[in-house]
Amino acid sequence: MDGFIGILGVVALMLGAGIVLGALLPGRMSLPWLLAAAALVLMNDLMLTNGYGLFPNLPLGGDWNWQGKILALAASAVVIALPGFGRRETGLTLVQAAGSLKTALPVAGLYVGLFMVLALIFPNDRPSVETLIFQLTMPGLEEEVFYRGVLLVALGRAFAGRVRFLGVDWGLGAILSCMLFGLAHAFGFSNGEFSFDPLTMGLTAVPSLIAVWMVLKTRSLMLPVLLHNFGNAVMMLV
Repeated sequence: MDGFIGILGVVALMLGAGIVLGALLPGRMSLPWLLAAAALVLMNDLMLTNGYGLFPNLPLGGDWNWQGKILALAASAVVIALPGFGRRETGLTLVQAAGSLKTALPVAGLYVGLFMVLALIFPNDRPSVETLIFQLTMPGLEEEVFYRGVLLVALGRAFAGRVRFLGVDWGLGAILSCMLFGLAHAFGFSNGEFSFDPLTMGLTAVPSLIAVWMVLKTRSLMLPVLLHNFGNAVMMLV
């Protein structure tokens, strides 16, 4: 129940921010798409938590939430197949936008350097084989496909208007998707009260801005997925 209340809090914050922005920018916010984005966040959390413990556990074994990640990824794949989304729109392609890698690869190098520094600052114990395999696969696949693919499209449709910055067209939906990614990691509910960790918010929301930039630049999730999984794994190896 705590997890469900926590995600309701995250969705409430998203809707509140979206409605305020819509009031400040009349005619530029689509309420149906904003509500669709809220429903997608709830769907994603439902799958990740195995229906908040109500789904039967498949015999996958291990210490990590393989089932929840696979269910969430499968749910995102279903959404991508719906009208209004699609593989191209969500970046589910290996094809990179023409000329985009010239600027995207140097940024990827900075991303790698950032997480190398973080790994040195926040050392971890050596991981098990299962932990390493999980971190090299599931977080990047599931989270990037959802947050930088499905959710980015929905929120992009929720807010009209774009501003050209750093070679890509930013919308309010792109910024809101980064905020949501940070809140999903930093905001929660337990022991009868909500909690918020600013450090976790910074360590997740800021790199997500880089990932969004890469998707907008390359029109592909390939680099964000690879870098996300690298960032998770290197924290355990250095």
